[in-house]
Amino acid sequence: MDVVVVGAGPTGLWLAGELRLGGASVTVLESRPERDRHSKALTVHPRTLEIFDTRGVVDRFLAEGLRVPNGHFASLPDRLDFSVLDTPYPYTLVLPQARTEELLEERARALGAVIRRGVRVAGLAPDGVRLDDGSTVAGRYVAGCDGTRSTIRDAAGIGFPGTDTTVRGWLADVVLDAPPAGGVLTLSGPHGGLMVVPMPGGLHRLVGVDARPADDRAPTLDEVRATVLRVAGTDFGMRDPDWLSRFGNAARQADAYRRGRVLLAGDAAHMHFPAGGVGMNVGIQDAHNLGWKLAAVAGGRAPDALLDTYHAERHPVGAELLEHTRAQTALMTAYSADGQALRRVLSGLIATVPGLSRALAERLSGLSVTYPAGPRTPDRPLPDGGTLFTRLRAGGHVGTVRPDGHPAG
Repeated sequence: MDVVVVGAGPTGLWLAGELRLGGASVTVLESRPERDRHSKALTVHPRTLEIFDTRGVVDRFLAEGLRVPNGHFASLPDRLDFSVLDTPYPYTLVLPQARTEELLEERARALGAVIRRGVRVAGLAPDGVRLDDGSTVAGRYVAGCDGTRSTIRDAAGIGFPGTDTTVRGWLADVVLDAPPAGGVLTLSGPHGGLMVVPMPGGLHRLVGVDARPADDRAPTLDEVRATVLRVAGTDFGMRDPDWLSRFGNAARQADAYRRGRVLLAGDAAHMHFPAGGVGMNVGIQDAHNLGWKLAAVAGGRAPDALLDTYHAERHPVGAELLEHTRAQTALMTAYSADGQALRRVLSGLIATVPGLSRALAERLSGLSVTYPAGPRTPDRPLPDGGTLFTRLRAGGHVGTVRPDGHPAG
């Protein structure tokens, strides 16, 4: 086996598909016997949709997701306009993570990946990974996509420095008999913040950061109702909770994304407050960067040193992710009169300074990411009648030319 991927979340599943597209053999090991029906992530951002387009699978996501033509920074009332972005997908797509995982698993299996559920990895072995029953699964390389408590990261001795939780948020997937008009609602005040997002299937997700201290236990529906009443003055007729949960703002990043034959991606490489819904997207983008490189090295088409470029290119992206989510957390918890004034000023600037709104939207959407080899190349028509993205669907390289006639990548 060329690669053992530990973790069958969105990151691990996309990586498995990319490895198979590049000709590498891959087995995915997942401790959960079944896919979690609850969805931590709801949002698929434009850059991730572009990635899906380059592999010919985007239409399946677009057919089921809810398109929202904007995003938010720190839950400020004035939202970021995505319509100005240079992308075929100038919107966020609301689609529960459980369904995203299902679609990604279908792709990985169709490409020939082996996915084993109910298998718990205990650590590394000299030739792969060791399971908790003492057996091993062989693999020349091991990809840790096993979340913030990554067994693979710890076994490889990779540090995970950062800060502990000081703020807790909460979420509630509920039925609303009187939902807010206009789709997404964002509120903030001295009693806390609140966001209401419609979900496919008739539910709404309510997300907030309570001004009062909270422990890590899941809130009750009555506690959520009381919080929403304080912030919004109404409970929107909430009932029939499907999922209630809390989360914290601990922020950490692996100090190395590669150590020898071990590589990390997604939450195993970075954890943060889920501001802006970027975490799953950055994980999939990690996997996209790593997949073709690892497949090329495993197949003998590239030198081992190519894998070092994965850390060089993606570690700065993770560092910026933590910087932005920390900044948003500070703004989202600015409950004092001075803090509320700061929020109003920044929100007003987003509404009146197009350059600021666009810059934040590009960062949130992933479209601002660049590597030393050059900036991102947007989708463009090609002389043969196709487009750049459609030409990438076979998984190979495509040469492009800038308007000045010089190669662009």
